[in-house]
Amino acid sequence: MLSRSGYRALPLGDFDRFQQSSFGFLGSQKGCLSPERGGVGPGADAPQSWPSCLCHGLISFLGFLLLLITFPVSGWFALKIVPAYERMIVFRLGRIRTPQGPGMVLLLPFIDSFQRVDLRTRAFNVPPCKLASKDGAVLSVGADVQFRIWDPVLSVMTVKDLNTATRMTAQNAMTKALLKRPLREIQMEKLKISDQLLLEINDVTRAWGLEVDRVELAVEAVLQPPQDSPAGPSLDSTLQQLALHFLGGSMSSVAGGASPLGPDTLEMVSEAEPPAPHVGAGPTLKQPVAEGLLTALQPFLSEALVSQVGACYQFNVTLPSGTQSTYFLDLTTGQGSVGHGVPNGIPDVVVEMAEADLRALLCRELRPLGAYMSGRLKVKGDLAVAMKLEAVLRALK
Repeated sequence: MLSRSGYRALPLGDFDRFQQSSFGFLGSQKGCLSPERGGVGPGADAPQSWPSCLCHGLISFLGFLLLLITFPVSGWFALKIVPAYERMIVFRLGRIRTPQGPGMVLLLPFIDSFQRVDLRTRAFNVPPCKLASKDGAVLSVGADVQFRIWDPVLSVMTVKDLNTATRMTAQNAMTKALLKRPLREIQMEKLKISDQLLLEINDVTRAWGLEVDRVELAVEAVLQPPQDSPAGPSLDSTLQQLALHFLGGSMSSVAGGASPLGPDTLEMVSEAEPPAPHVGAGPTLKQPVAEGLLTALQPFLSEALVSQVGACYQFNVTLPSGTQSTYFLDLTTGQGSVGHGVPNGIPDVVVEMAEADLRALLCRELRPLGAYMSGRLKVKGDLAVAMKLEAVLRALK
């Protein structure tokens, strides 16, 4: 039967090509007396030598004789009932036999060991995990997977823990597929992605005697929206004023002999080429950019922001000169406060970053979670509280 992805499911009765259970002890020796064509899979036994076959047959005969002598007491231990939805894999003296069942199966005492294989459809879920999409969005994604065993011999011989191996395969396939797609495509084409995951997982698990029937992708939550495009001349009015007030004095025209920038102009300087110094300007002392940017947050603080965040932050900012300055942002009482130095109480989170990264953060060129994942922002304390800085950045809009 074809699924919506075009994948043709394997027939449920493939294992029925194997012989059913046999009560005779010579029936287990076909591998050496009259070898079957093909075998039962990659784990099939290699041809035995005649001495090995004779020893195998002799021990099997003695086991069968012991079973007859002690019958019917031994029948309670040697006879096993296999339902129609199971198959029994029997190892006689360490060598695998053809799958046994359904019905009654005879096991020789002391020389036979067995393992039951359930052929019914089973299901498991891939726990939600955090993934980053192609456009920088961070989302929590899980999946529900249904699978069944179509070859009981392969499922026993090729993999030890079938459930764990299948779950890891599904999680790896899901991660690789979502890293190549933007958030919008993931949300709009979940069915198409699920069908692709079905094909990719089956390419791996088919060799284990297992087939995945259904994969359903589940987007639990979007933890961070896609990254905005790099900020250019289209900065919003608030950020333009901040950049003009604190950065405009250090920018000048690249053309020679040009006058300094006026109070109402803003020049965008390429990061690859540093701005030329002012002609005739001597060295002047200027406060750090980080201090000005953080102090400029004061007008945007409010009681609503305090109730939303409710945390105290300490910023250890590394300046271009290599020194480190400490600032605080207290959003625990009143309308909040910001300033230079350490807070009055113990901060909930201590954030360490460079001055350039702080400027990019306040200009919305960098997201808190993206900065943390890239190593540009170091957090000491509760990470969830640190990510509430996103609410402060939204207040700047």
